[in-house]
Amino acid sequence: MADRSPAAGSLLDRIVVRPARVRWSQDAYFFLLTRSWPWLLAAFAALYIGVNALFALAYLACGDCIENARAGSFVDAFFFSVQTLATIGYGKWAPRTLGGHVLVATEAFVGLLGLAVVTGLVFAKFSRPTARVLFSEVAVVAPRDGVPCLMFRMANERGNQIVEAEVHAVLARDETTAEGEAVRRFHDLSLLRRRNALFALTWTAIHPITPESPLAGATPETLAAADAEIVVSLVGLDETVSQTVHARHVYPAGAVRWGVRFADVVARLPGGGRRVDLRAFHDVVPADVAG
Repeated sequence: MADRSPAAGSLLDRIVVRPARVRWSQDAYFFLLTRSWPWLLAAFAALYIGVNALFALAYLACGDCIENARAGSFVDAFFFSVQTLATIGYGKWAPRTLGGHVLVATEAFVGLLGLAVVTGLVFAKFSRPTARVLFSEVAVVAPRDGVPCLMFRMANERGNQIVEAEVHAVLARDETTAEGEAVRRFHDLSLLRRRNALFALTWTAIHPITPESPLAGATPETLAAADAEIVVSLVGLDETVSQTVHARHVYPAGAVRWGVRFADVVARLPGGGRRVDLRAFHDVVPADVAG
């Protein structure tokens, strides 16, 4: 089984960005679109209750403006607001003064705008294309065809296929310029196969560590000292929705295992098919163990 001791968090997870005087209200659409579903639904519920409570107070301030409602009853005014905002209109309550009619017209307009905004946000979140790509928990360094190679693997957790998939790997590490300035540099890692016409089973990406490789001469100690990370991105076309999907993963220096290889997860079936066992997807074995 693989050694799954937790590695240090990636640098991307530890980056804190302080916007230059940019408030969430200046880009409210992006702010709401990037919130989680529980947060967004809770915000909608709180806004719904708050708006109805404000209109209920406005109705009470207008005096006895709701027909058949109890005088001074916040509960009746609140539920009358609910019926007005949602354009339900059960027929029990109705405005009977000019102030009441003005408030009803205002609230109906607010309800139409609110429905349009909420519908747009919910549709946008539902329609965003996503990929369920499983990345191995660790990357490994082991010989492949006599050449030391950095390897990581991916699998499509969905039952469909990703066509024209392309993977890109980058080594990010701290370096010092000739002038003594500390910089964060990114080096592209060439892969034996960057494109896959049909990503259906598993895909092991391989970077040969040749003398020209940015990883030439690297050791676990040097990678850790440079706060190195392997940043991986995958882009492809989801054949089900015919939309481009993408996935990203980061391997910190502590998530790179040396002298091991991935355990086999693909087995041939008697009929000629293949079975992928993702239960052993993250497992590694010593590199000198035959497959």
